[in-house]
Amino acid sequence: MTVTHHVRVHRSEENLAREDQLAWKIAEVAADPVAVDPGVVDMIINRVIDNAAVAAASLTRGPVTAARAQALDHPVSRNGHGSTVFGEPNETLSSPEWAAWANGVAVRELDYHDTFLAAEYSHPGDNIPPIVAVAQHVGADGAALVRGIATGYEIQMDLVRAISLHKHKIDHVAHLGPSAAAGIGTLLGLDEATIYQAVSQALHTTTATRQSRKGEISTWKAHAPAFAGKMAVESVDRAMRGQTSPSPIYEGEDGVIAWMLDGPDASYDVPLPAPGEPKRAILDSYTKEHSAEYQAQAWIDLARKLHGEHPELADPERVASIVLHTSHHTHYVIGSGANDPQKYDPAASRETLDHSIPYIFAVALQDGGWHHVDSYLPARAARADTVALWQKITTAEDAEWTRRYHSEDPDEKAFGGRVEITLADGSTITDEIAVADAHPLGARPFARADYIAKFRLLAEPVLAPEEIAKFLGLAERLPELTPAEVQELNIAARPGVLASVPAPKGLF
Repeated sequence: MTVTHHVRVHRSEENLAREDQLAWKIAEVAADPVAVDPGVVDMIINRVIDNAAVAAASLTRGPVTAARAQALDHPVSRNGHGSTVFGEPNETLSSPEWAAWANGVAVRELDYHDTFLAAEYSHPGDNIPPIVAVAQHVGADGAALVRGIATGYEIQMDLVRAISLHKHKIDHVAHLGPSAAAGIGTLLGLDEATIYQAVSQALHTTTATRQSRKGEISTWKAHAPAFAGKMAVESVDRAMRGQTSPSPIYEGEDGVIAWMLDGPDASYDVPLPAPGEPKRAILDSYTKEHSAEYQAQAWIDLARKLHGEHPELADPERVASIVLHTSHHTHYVIGSGANDPQKYDPAASRETLDHSIPYIFAVALQDGGWHHVDSYLPARAARADTVALWQKITTAEDAEWTRRYHSEDPDEKAFGGRVEITLADGSTITDEIAVADAHPLGARPFARADYIAKFRLLAEPVLAPEEIAKFLGLAERLPELTPAEVQELNIAARPGVLASVPAPKGLF
């Protein structure tokens, strides 16, 4: 059972009581000591493994190296154990907010972990690094960690169901700051009043524009969710010290809704669990088989299928045009509707290419699959036959696929579309796909074995076999872990891996 909270802008003279504010309603959910369902526990374990997998694969990449160096330049806070940093030995610790920062960048860098798309879009696994970092620092056990992660997923996904940010060019991590703060509040067993202040502060400090995902996409794309996690940790710290936050942060006449979202006449209906209702939102999210924007997942699978059925499509001389009929979001964010020339530029950054469905479909059609490194190599993007095919691919918004994208019925909600290929001889090939193969309703839904296989694939080049076994052994017992075992929930790179990349120097 859920309770729908009607949220609207209030003038200052209306004196909206804090108990009627969305931030307080979020705090009530976070403070509810309800047990976590077994199915949710299993999925949390899957996503902890998934996060570690994609973090392992990114350990030597520039943004991750820089964020890790920043974290290691900050010593452990005085009032706690400290938190581990992905790649480093367990004995190398940082302050929890900086560990959340470094680990958050590592998780997001390859854009390869879980997703949830509704009114807004999100990567709810971004909640895990700050919650784990705080758990390690304060000496929480695995059961508390599981409860905190369940809350983080629940709050972010409920906000994503109801409130669109991208429509107003606000970056989607504005839903992550409040959710991570709420998850930390659950982890620590804080009261509603403290969590309320932390949620309000986290939202206030994590609203930014979507320029980070427009045009030539910068390395900040990986840092943005890590920044939200870091701000969540700091917001909880301030709230625990008795400090207050802008209020009402959502509903105020100078608040987020009135000036950043739908304006002073706006209203939203936000679904949240009723008191005593388990937090099950994580079960509605889905992970990625391929390292690319989620809306590209199904298209990669369709291209892989077409590669096997029609190998001639790999030759640009045989193809006149390819049109991907898809949802509004896919067309305008990662398709030709974005009007970003960079999406067709062979010299574009990896961050830009993973937001270019014309590029992704071209490579997957030629290669019959997708690789998290090889498919983005500059030499791969610059290959003449790929460039020729790539330039022939466009997207078009289709009303029915847009409707299905926004459907609340999980059986018809879709993130794919229909492809129309016109060959040079005038003949046509058409096909369609609704959801990715790895989606719960897809051809091959991801299960525990798939998460472990993904972890091994990405971790084996950089982690020793015993490190892989140790991490999996801990993760699969997550709700039973002692505080000492939670502090070992880390992935340490093989000797020499991190030394192979320079640690950039900065201010700290």
